[in-house]
Amino acid sequence: MSGVAFSETTEKRKGILLDPRTKLLLLLMITTLMFSTSNEGIMNIVKPCLSLVPFVLILSEHRFKTAGKYLLLYVACFALERIALVYLSGLLSFIVLAVTSIMTRFAPGIMTGAWLISSTSVSEFIGAMERMHITEKIVIPMSVIFRFFPTISEEYQAIRDAMKMRGIRLGGRNLLLMVEYRLVPLMVSVVKIGDELSAAALTRGLGAPVRRTNVCQIGFHFQDVIAALFCILCFIVFLLQKQLVF
Repeated sequence: MSGVAFSETTEKRKGILLDPRTKLLLLLMITTLMFSTSNEGIMNIVKPCLSLVPFVLILSEHRFKTAGKYLLLYVACFALERIALVYLSGLLSFIVLAVTSIMTRFAPGIMTGAWLISSTSVSEFIGAMERMHITEKIVIPMSVIFRFFPTISEEYQAIRDAMKMRGIRLGGRNLLLMVEYRLVPLMVSVVKIGDELSAAALTRGLGAPVRRTNVCQIGFHFQDVIAALFCILCFIVFLLQKQLVF
């Protein structure tokens, strides 16, 4: 199996260190409010603030390129959405609003989820789920997913580098070969890696009748309290907005 160093230890990890439960709360709050609210009233200010949360978290890990791409994408879609509402009409307005609205609602949740996976080890996630008394029917598939996406990402990068060495790249003349030589090996790797990760999860004792122990240390700290208060404040504002509307 093509293993990966999934995440660094807590001592070596950069950025804002949060408990896995706090990360899940942030992900739930961002995805819920970005999808279930409109750009009216106070939410017209809250939603852009929510979209900055993954930017700050990724930026704190010194991943400046990823944070910059996300910020540029969101700002561009946000500006186009406002322009379409004011200056455009007809079919063009509908198309622009559809694309930009989807991006401004999906992008923050996707980036927060990607940050959660990249900054949380499997042991930390399992330990947090056990403290929340979540059933293993949910914990085991989720732990496999935590390993699955980073492994697939590294596998695709290896396939891409191998194809570049052979002159098969996007934008070249061998478009069909690019699809065949990259997509087919990736699909084979997806099936193989999924089976291997499932076997690895069982080998590590997931699903055993006895309780597992974890070497990682998790717990709430000052930054977790700040993040939780931020989530509570956003939900309160959302509820007040709903009451004022009705």
